[in-house]
Amino acid sequence: MGRFWSILFLMVLVGGLGTFAVAPVINHWLPKDVSEHGRAIDGLFYFILGLTGVVFIATEGVMFWFLWKYNSDSHSEPVKFTHGSHSLEIVWTIIPAATLLFIAIYQMNAWAAAKMRKPEIPPTLEVTAHQFGWSIRYPGTDGELGTKDDIYLENELHVPVDEEVLLELKSADVLHSFFLPNFRVKQDAVPGMKIPVWFRPKAEGKYDIVCAELCGWGHYKMKGQILVQSRRDFDLWLSQKFAEQSAVKGPAAAGASEE
Repeated sequence: MGRFWSILFLMVLVGGLGTFAVAPVINHWLPKDVSEHGRAIDGLFYFILGLTGVVFIATEGVMFWFLWKYNSDSHSEPVKFTHGSHSLEIVWTIIPAATLLFIAIYQMNAWAAAKMRKPEIPPTLEVTAHQFGWSIRYPGTDGELGTKDDIYLENELHVPVDEEVLLELKSADVLHSFFLPNFRVKQDAVPGMKIPVWFRPKAEGKYDIVCAELCGWGHYKMKGQILVQSRRDFDLWLSQKFAEQSAVKGPAAAGASEE
């Protein structure tokens, strides 16, 4: 009976490794990466996953071996305890600390590219998070945000492919988190702050916008879509939206909606 538990413990290790092996095959893994910097983010993820995976396998393997060898059926003598080793404690403190320091240094370039090296371009659009949706604002014909001809949408974001996109992220009420899974972008929207977010799409298509921060009872429905288009289709769409807004609201109404 003693070795039954060791085999059961081993199945945890086998089941965990099997899950990781099968998940990509059944398309239950990371969403498709369609951004320029996504490769760096995914590389960092896989590096940490591999590092922790090796530690997991080694730890579970050693524990299985001890359970198997020193089971109660073949070892009836009392357990012998030790008071520990000061040198061993120093070693297993230094190794994790050094590993975490290495990861902190290793990820600096990916962090800088995604959070610090802001592109020197005017904002493409503004995103304001609110309970429970995303208000989108594009500059009108003057090319500037915050003027009377701005274009307003809700939960619908359009960007051109193969071009740097710079958006200004705000919150109208509580803390939200602007999450674009396919672009490896996640940024908190903090009340009272205007936070720059940038990425470069590399594939046309329609992708999800979700909130990754519990923001109230309607958090589950705070969803939108981002449509990546060619520059020609994007410009055509923007012109059509401007014409529709001007026809429906008129210049006076557009100015009244200005913050």
